[in-house]
Amino acid sequence: TGDARASGEEVSRSTIGAIVLDEAATVEDAEEAEGFERREDDDEGGEEEDEEVPLDEKEAKRARLMADYAKARIPKPPLAEANFVMKALSDDDRSFMRGALLIGLESAGGMGRTPNELARLARGEGHRFTVRRVASAGMKDGSVTFPLGSVDVDVGARCRFFVRDGEFAKKEVEALWMGYKKRELEGTLMGGADLNPPTACLVLPTLDRGAKLFGGKVGYESGIVSDFLPSIPSISGFFANGVLGELDGTLAGTSGGCGMNDNMLHGSSSQYVVFRSKTKRPIYSPRKAREEAADAATLAAEEKSAERQLAAEDEKRTLNTKNFGPSDNAEDQATAVAAPRSEDGELVVRRREIHSGRAMSVSTVEWSVAEKIAKPTSALEGYMWEKETEVDRLRERNPLALVMSSVKAAMMDPTKPKPRDWTGPVRRAAGADGNFVIIPECKRMEPVSGSLRKRYDISKIVKQLTAAGAPAISINSDGVLFGGSMDDIITAREASNAAAVAASLESGDDGDGVEAPPVLASDLLLYPYQLYKLRLAGADAVTLVVGALESKDLIYLTKIASTIQLQVVASVTSEVQIDMLSKLGAGSVAALIVSNRDLETFDFDSSGGQALSLLRSEALASFREKNGEDVPILVEGRVGIVEAAEGGDNVAYIKALKDAGAFGAIVGGGMAAVNEQDVAESMVSWSL
Repeated sequence: TGDARASGEEVSRSTIGAIVLDEAATVEDAEEAEGFERREDDDEGGEEEDEEVPLDEKEAKRARLMADYAKARIPKPPLAEANFVMKALSDDDRSFMRGALLIGLESAGGMGRTPNELARLARGEGHRFTVRRVASAGMKDGSVTFPLGSVDVDVGARCRFFVRDGEFAKKEVEALWMGYKKRELEGTLMGGADLNPPTACLVLPTLDRGAKLFGGKVGYESGIVSDFLPSIPSISGFFANGVLGELDGTLAGTSGGCGMNDNMLHGSSSQYVVFRSKTKRPIYSPRKAREEAADAATLAAEEKSAERQLAAEDEKRTLNTKNFGPSDNAEDQATAVAAPRSEDGELVVRRREIHSGRAMSVSTVEWSVAEKIAKPTSALEGYMWEKETEVDRLRERNPLALVMSSVKAAMMDPTKPKPRDWTGPVRRAAGADGNFVIIPECKRMEPVSGSLRKRYDISKIVKQLTAAGAPAISINSDGVLFGGSMDDIITAREASNAAAVAASLESGDDGDGVEAPPVLASDLLLYPYQLYKLRLAGADAVTLVVGALESKDLIYLTKIASTIQLQVVASVTSEVQIDMLSKLGAGSVAALIVSNRDLETFDFDSSGGQALSLLRSEALASFREKNGEDVPILVEGRVGIVEAAEGGDNVAYIKALKDAGAFGAIVGGGMAAVNEQDVAESMVSWSL
């Protein structure tokens, strides 16, 4: 009901003879309590708006309070005031107050910044009152006496009546721990003592602070401790008849002007003891250990699942490759014929037959029934058929006209990224000394050998290659045999840009010192539609497999690529294919790849002799004569893996390639076989 002051002649230092209402403190406390509850409601209620109380109603309430205060301004015996207070209480509180009269005496300096008990606790200012039980009362004069010798009551000290209430007890515990966290945070921010993190907490409540007080909720106080100290592994404790210690010994008793409380025996109280490691020893948490073990088990299960999925994809693509080419079955091999070849030795590849079959009418619907399904005669032919099917499906979802419009809009939009020069950084990497340039290739798998990595994280790989100083990169975006996708181009470009900026900032170049490597999209390109899609994905250059294209298709695709600002890197496996490139206009091809791949089986020449033979051929000399010596001639296939025939290591084979006139190499499988920490070192050792 309000604060009061002891007054009158003292019969004993432990007796209160009369009290008088402290109106100013009571009004201030009521306003602070109302504001504190409003803040609590705001925290719990979210965006609900408070209902405004009409001004007339506020004035009427204030008038009633003032009238009550006027009656209470005269000194009264404590028992008389207690009887007056009980009239405003509930039946339960009235019954409890009659059985046990509790009076709180203000601690030294208790007024502080706010008189409200909960608000003080939440701010870390500690309790304002020390609650004590009245030992005896004078029936004649209405005085109250505390246990003799337990306390000295000073004239003018503030006091307050208390009753035990479960809801207030809950708020008190929460406010106390809120103040504890606030004081710790302030100490850290203000550069106070460097306290080690809590490691455990001991909760010591008295016997009357069990589940019944907290509305039947078992373990309420330990639950609050767990909420405010979530990282500690141990919360323990036991019930007692009382607790010994200073009131707010770790808060008000140490600093902040709240005064020092004497050690005393407290009843109907709880004590919390927080333990800290003196040596900052790491905290062992059984719960955290169980969570880590569960996470490890989940990760292991995910890895096994990923491995099974990867093995299934390997088997599927390997089987596709075998189905495309000659059969391994002895009976099939006996009746099989070699892949057809032209007079000049080139594979003869047919486009997919989409109108084969016998027409059959069913009611009003006419069907085409394939009587004999065609089988590809080589891995390249089967690869082309699957790629044609893939492109047809893409066209159904995203028509060619729409894709062309998007490309045109991107070329006209100055905010969209433009294709970068792919061969420029490659030439600069060679330098004046003519270093052998290593261009790493990112691909998930090989059609014959299977997956190259257990985990194919394209973003992580590209960032590592950029940090290692790769002048350019090749991304295999084919999804038929190599397990790639068009999204790999987008991811690679973003990752390379991010890695370049990070490296520049780390070296103090303000983001301009390290150049992001341009991206070469490696895929089996048969239609202009694919070029448009790669342009939108962010490719800077594209690879054309010459062995899969006729001369007219080669001319058409190079022109389309030039129109949309994509550089063309042609891949050849024979001298006939090099001669086809020589018939194109000068500058149609930005770079040339001589490959060790066998297009009939899509396996590699394990000796590496195919690339060496092409490098020394007259066809390549004619190509250089027409297109200039500055066109980079790159080697692809088993570079970094193949060892020289004369008994050397893989570096000896690279030296042989360089001596034969190779400008550099695109390294995929060889780079995948290198440990992550050795990528940069391998690139340097191979760059002769």
